[in-house]
Amino acid sequence: MDPLAAFWHFSNFFATAVMMGAIAACGAKLVWRRDLQRTRWLALSAYAVAGASVAAIAGLLLFARDGMMATYVAMVLACAFMLWWRGFGPASR
Repeated sequence: MDPLAAFWHFSNFFATAVMMGAIAACGAKLVWRRDLQRTRWLALSAYAVAGASVAAIAGLLLFARDGMMATYVAMVLACAFMLWWRGFGPASR
């Protein structure tokens, strides 16, 4: 595999986590507008993307295959947990 193909392979692997984190951060900022007023969107999305990426890597290591539904469920739960952690939990202070 040449370097360009490896780049596209890894960027496509993480594309789901990036889009999920960005959309979830937008949704959280819309739903909890007053509560998350001081929290920047970039900080929320960075935490959400990190959580979803860790879940995607863990799913790949656990199932030895990409695209399992259990991995996607874990990505949603990790994304939600990281949004709570940054927006309302200990990291918000």
